[in-house]
Amino acid sequence: MIYMRPIADTPHFETQSGNLGVLAAAATGLNEFILHKGADAAYIFDTNGVHPDLLNSPTLSIQLPNYCQMLEQAAFLSGCDNFGLEYGQQFQPKSLGLIGYIGLCSPDLASALRNIANYFHFHQKDTLMQFVEHQDCWRIDYQVQHGAILCRRQDAELTLGMLMNVIRGVLGQNYSPRAVHFEHARPIQWQEHRKLFNAPVYFEQPYNSILIKKSDTYVKMPDADPILLKVIQDTLKLLNQNQQRQDIVNQARSRIQISLSKGEPCLDRIANDLHMSTTCFIRKLKSEGTNFTKLVDSVRCEMAENYIKQPHIQISEIAFLLGYSELSAFSRAFKRWFHITPRQWRH
Repeated sequence: MIYMRPIADTPHFETQSGNLGVLAAAATGLNEFILHKGADAAYIFDTNGVHPDLLNSPTLSIQLPNYCQMLEQAAFLSGCDNFGLEYGQQFQPKSLGLIGYIGLCSPDLASALRNIANYFHFHQKDTLMQFVEHQDCWRIDYQVQHGAILCRRQDAELTLGMLMNVIRGVLGQNYSPRAVHFEHARPIQWQEHRKLFNAPVYFEQPYNSILIKKSDTYVKMPDADPILLKVIQDTLKLLNQNQQRQDIVNQARSRIQISLSKGEPCLDRIANDLHMSTTCFIRKLKSEGTNFTKLVDSVRCEMAENYIKQPHIQISEIAFLLGYSELSAFSRAFKRWFHITPRQWRH
């Protein structure tokens, strides 16, 4: 049994500009779906600090820990262990707003998935989504990287279901990807995952991922629209500039999280991703009382604490995910942070 508790004593009904967690569009149709599963939606929203008016305001935001816990509690109280999996099957890309439409109006499926991955941080913060090459496949990786969120299975299954809806909207409802990966342990009703994805499903993996053959992705999107695509890209660039002005440190932290799995974060590259010169980036961090080295160390510390609590992720894999080229370097950093080695923590 999972003990669910409210994350905050007051509702997180955000009226400020900018996304402070995940856009409320992520809860499109959630009220009806919870009721359909026989649970009390009003109680679930209230105990997780989610104001009901948010559901009618998709451009406002919900704190990400509240959102993930809300899904976990809905699964528990409804008795539907595969709640996120089933909710994701009916969650259409248009419900994501700009992020969904930038995929739908892209020229081909590969471009659609790449655009969704590249711009997903506008929809949801503290999250990794990447579109990477994997032999003869493309791999779409998804992972919540918020240190306070440990239970996130329902969100992961929902999100991969939404991505499959994008893919099947082009390749047909019976399309089979090469494989599907989940970072959580295998659930009791795991056969349902294999049935719904129509593919081999593996659990306790480093990321939540969909692997799709490259040859299947060069298909024209049915609603491809180059003019609308340009309009959305320009809009997202403006949003990006606004986000930079609002909180440069959080923007940098998100970029660092994404880049860590590729190795040591590069100051110049992060600055370029944030559309500013290295000198300007350094100056802005200094004005916030920090610097790039401290920021990277802080992000690594938070992510290490999150990963070490997940027993299915090996310590050597954690070192890789945090951008360390050697396990010994990670072990020294971990001991500096927590005054204990990773193996001692696990034991």
